[in-house]
Amino acid sequence: MRIIIIVIILYSCFFSYNLNAESINESVILLHGLGDVKISMLKLESALKDEGYTTKNIGYSSSGETIESLSENELSKIVERYKKIGFEKIHFVTHSMGGLIVRYYLQENDLPSGSRIVMLSPPNHGSEIADHFQESKFYKLFVGDVGQELATDSKILSELKPIIPEVGIIAGNKSSNPYFSKIIPGEDDGRVAVDNTMLTEMKDFIVVPSTHLTIKYNDDVINQTAFFLKNGIFEHIEKE
Repeated sequence: MRIIIIVIILYSCFFSYNLNAESINESVILLHGLGDVKISMLKLESALKDEGYTTKNIGYSSSGETIESLSENELSKIVERYKKIGFEKIHFVTHSMGGLIVRYYLQENDLPSGSRIVMLSPPNHGSEIADHFQESKFYKLFVGDVGQELATDSKILSELKPIIPEVGIIAGNKSSNPYFSKIIPGEDDGRVAVDNTMLTEMKDFIVVPSTHLTIKYNDDVINQTAFFLKNGIFEHIEKE
């Protein structure tokens, strides 16, 4: 009897989820940052699944890669497949360098009308940390060519043009690395300056008290991400 009850509960959850998913013919592609793994985006992915989105959490290795090659190798096939499936909207949620990969992809490609992008702590104008360690042999060994593209004077970043989909950016202003924060001017998240996350074409922007590495686990950030994908703006709550 107990097994039957468990099966019924599991079936009910599965059936309910699929009804919700079918009512939202939209997908979300999640893309982590440099040196990270897709497991780090699982909490975000789970929350977005609960909202009814079909999700694709992409894991990739940056070894021997560039922003250009990662864009071509990791995004092109999955986006084209989702277009053929017929999703009304194909959204992106990215962390750190993941946002740069998406921006590069959208230089020559497009998404269905109404698709949106949420970027968490993106180094859209590079990072002073990359500047500081640019000539370090260890840094070059650890991050390879793509690490050089994260410098504030990066040629590839300076040549990226504005993108069409609505973009919401969430930056962190809390650091657990005082050494890095001394290198970075102004507010920062321990890796990227708040000012360097912004884009001229961004639709909305908020700053949260999170570090670069923990921002993707922040419950408020996750809620704000879901809110932006649905509404095209963040939920700005006025403090009394």
